[in-house]
Amino acid sequence: MQDDSSRNTIIFLVCALALFIVYQMFVLEPAQKRKAAELKAHPPAAAAQLLPGAPALNAPPAVTRAAALAASPRVPLAAPALKGSISLRGGRLDDLFLTQYKQTTDKNSPPVEMLRPEGTPFPWFIDFGWVGQNVPGLPGATTPWTLAQGSTLAPGAPITLTYANGQGLTFTRQIAVDDHYMFTLTDTVANAGAIPVTLAPYGTVQRQGVPADVGKTGVVHEGTIGYLDSHVRAFTYKDLSKNGGSTQEFNSASAWTGITDRYWLAALIPDAGEQVHAVYRDAKAGNLDVYEANYTGAARTIAPGAQVTVTQHLFAGAKTVPLLQSYEKTLGIAHFDDAVDWGRFFFFLTRPIFLFLTFIYQHVGTFGVAILLLTVCVRVAFFPIANKQYESMTKMKKVQPLMEDLRKRYKDDPAKQQQEIMALYQREKVNPLAGCLPILLQIPVFYSLYKVLNISIEMRHAPFLAFSDLSARDPTTIWNLFGLIPWNPAHTPLIGQILDTSLHLGILPLAYGFTMFLTTSMSPPAGDPAQQRIFQFMPLMFMFIMAPFAVGLLIYWTWSNVLTTLQQYVMMRRFKVDNPIDRALARLSGKGSG
Repeated sequence: MQDDSSRNTIIFLVCALALFIVYQMFVLEPAQKRKAAELKAHPPAAAAQLLPGAPALNAPPAVTRAAALAASPRVPLAAPALKGSISLRGGRLDDLFLTQYKQTTDKNSPPVEMLRPEGTPFPWFIDFGWVGQNVPGLPGATTPWTLAQGSTLAPGAPITLTYANGQGLTFTRQIAVDDHYMFTLTDTVANAGAIPVTLAPYGTVQRQGVPADVGKTGVVHEGTIGYLDSHVRAFTYKDLSKNGGSTQEFNSASAWTGITDRYWLAALIPDAGEQVHAVYRDAKAGNLDVYEANYTGAARTIAPGAQVTVTQHLFAGAKTVPLLQSYEKTLGIAHFDDAVDWGRFFFFLTRPIFLFLTFIYQHVGTFGVAILLLTVCVRVAFFPIANKQYESMTKMKKVQPLMEDLRKRYKDDPAKQQQEIMALYQREKVNPLAGCLPILLQIPVFYSLYKVLNISIEMRHAPFLAFSDLSARDPTTIWNLFGLIPWNPAHTPLIGQILDTSLHLGILPLAYGFTMFLTTSMSPPAGDPAQQRIFQFMPLMFMFIMAPFAVGLLIYWTWSNVLTTLQQYVMMRRFKVDNPIDRALARLSGKGSG
């Protein structure tokens, strides 16, 4: 019977692995190739400008970035952390690069592209303006603004744009930028007409389609986000695309709203006392998803000969927590550091863990070392609890032979077998459930560590040992002996894609699999032979599952396994329980029995 169970378990696991590989090879990978080919042949079309409440319209096919920039006069932007330009057509911020971050780890890599002009593939841009009923000539997406003051936008050197609508209204916009990523826009409307007009300010962040690698992770939020109605309001791109495009509306003061990626954020920040109506939506344009976060402020009535001024802010840059917190204090932006995805349930753990990790990083200067030290600190904090867990597991393993003997002796009498096993637990002072509670207590902390490493921009492109980017997967692979053979397995005919995806095993996944094998080998075996086979295969299965994860995460998991194994080993030596490490050392020294 046990042999049948073992055989069935092995057959099940082999079939499951085969199905996974077949599905990856013949379903997922061809679908990805088709999608990439479609995007290459038919870049997503741009949509027309969407003011609050306006319908989406189809637009001409996408053009190159250079052509889109050349379509309108521009004012250059040069700041320590930013470069780009502002379009005088619409007064739009749609050309922005983050100069302190590169697209890849290559030393000649261009900087990260934050915003892209409309008309290019996947445009991402920001507009500010005014709306009003029955007021002609309000500035919009095609309005020709005039540069009235300044030549290049830079810290301490604002620019001023003007526009007259020919109906007695003159619009003046001063744009300033600081040393980081915060813009200040001061809009003034002067009414030289004969009748009063009523206008409301608005701001909008729009993203027309997203690249294939954006919005796919279930760990870090990507999509619309803001602090509205005294809550953090976040919707993924998938949420907004449901049912042909959805709309979420909020009324709020002390608000901000925008669109975020894993590391980058474009956020609109009205004046702290401004009452706004905020909207998140996917205003589809044909087959194109047009994601938008916008707000409309309170209406102002401007009498003849009077003027009104509204000050708004815009953040467009990297989500570094200290910077977000500094803006939160100096500008009074409520909950601005919640633009970082701390998690819905364990934020009370992720925040202090992140702060402690960055504290270590600031003192050691290497993020990889900071991960190792943080893992040690967490293990030390949980040492008493983990010790109880491993003590219980060690005692369970010690009585395992006696339990097996009882199972054989009373195999035809399950009730008597259970009675004798319980009596054995009492004699040996073993509690089989004692190892479960410590595990349950540690799960939230270790998940929070996993979350922190995913949201930490400090890990992006951080080098450690032979790895150039802790946020990327292990670039090495067993198929070319970790780079010793000058050959790229991905270029192998027929199976190259599989070797580069499903079967891509670097040195870190192998190390993780080995350390997981050690920890499971030191645990008491399951009573059921089929379960034993499953636990034996788990390190192999998890080695493949974890292989695509970031290097920093694999370092954390592997190092955590090493510390776990060490603690288990000490406990097993203390209770004089046989363990795989001592057996291996005995064989190496020639003292083993076989």
